[in-house]
Amino acid sequence: MPICEADPWRLQYFAGVPCPPGVNIPTEDADAWLWQPEHRWVYDKLTVALSQRIKAAPHGVEPDAYPVFSKPIVNLRGMGIDSRAILSAAEYQAAMTPGHFWMELLTGEHVSSDAAVLDGEPAWWRHAVGMPGEGGTFDHWIVEAARRPALEADCGGWIARHLAGYTGMVNLETIGGRIIEIHLRFADQWPDLYGAGWVEALIALHAEHRWEFADADRTTGYSVVLFGPKHLRYRHPDPAVLSAVRGMAGVSSVQITFHEGRETGSHAMPPGGFRLAIVNAGCLEVGVAARGLLWGEFSKARALPLDPAPEAPESASAK
Repeated sequence: MPICEADPWRLQYFAGVPCPPGVNIPTEDADAWLWQPEHRWVYDKLTVALSQRIKAAPHGVEPDAYPVFSKPIVNLRGMGIDSRAILSAAEYQAAMTPGHFWMELLTGEHVSSDAAVLDGEPAWWRHAVGMPGEGGTFDHWIVEAARRPALEADCGGWIARHLAGYTGMVNLETIGGRIIEIHLRFADQWPDLYGAGWVEALIALHAEHRWEFADADRTTGYSVVLFGPKHLRYRHPDPAVLSAVRGMAGVSSVQITFHEGRETGSHAMPPGGFRLAIVNAGCLEVGVAARGLLWGEFSKARALPLDPAPEAPESASAK
C-alpha cells in the first residue's frame, strides 16, 4: 500500500489502489519529518509564526500583552495536546513549560487546507472549516466545495517563498488567514469527500510529479466527530450496528477512531473528550443522525467506568 497510515480505521480509503513500488506517502507527521529533511523545519511552529511576523516567543520571554496562546514548539503527536490560552501575566508565570512557546491570540475562522504542491507551487486546494466543540474538540468539519481565493493567494505565496523544490501534499491550518501549523501531508480524515479518483491523483503526484484530477463536480461534505467522556473505557460497536450506520443513505464512511485493546490514556486526545468515531457524509443532518446512533450504541453497553482504585480493607470494628 502506498499510503503509510498508522490508524487502521483510515486504511479503508486507500485499500486496493495500485501504486508503483517504492513510493511512500506520509499521513503521519513523524514519517513526513523523517522523509523530508530539507523541509522538516516547518514543524517548528514558532519559526512558522515568526515567518509571518506574528508576535511569538519561547516560554521564558514575557509577552508584552495578553491574552496569548501557548503550545509546544514541535508536536508531532497532534490533537491539540498541552495547548491553551493564557489570559494574564500571573497565569503565564504558572504555565511556563520548557519546549513551549506563546503567540498572539488570533481570531477568525479556523480553516484546514489541503494543497497539492508541485515544485513549491500549489496546483490544487481544498478547504475545511472546523465547528468548535468544548475543550479543544471539533463538533464537525465542513469540507467546502467553494474556493477561497484570498486564502489560497496568501498561503500559496508563503509556500512559494518557503517550500521551493517541494513536491507533495501540504496541510495548513489557519486562523483568520494566518498560518498556525503546517504539515507535510494531507488530512487523512476525509479523503473520501474529495471525490472519486483523488487517491489516484495523490499517488501520481508523489510517483510521477504531476497533478491530474477532475475536480469540476466537487460538492460540500461534512465530517462529524463523536467524542465521549474521558473517564470511561470503550468497546467497539456491534458489527451489525456499525454496518447499519455505514449503510445509511448519504453516509460516505465511518471511522471508529480508537484501539479497543489499548488503555484509554494511551490515545492522543484533546482536553475536552475521547474521540470515538468520525462520520463522513454529504449532508450534515445525516452525519449528525449517524453520530447519534453510534453514541447510543457506545453509551448503552460499550462504555464502562475506568477501573477504580482498590478499596481499603474493612477495619476489624466494622465486621
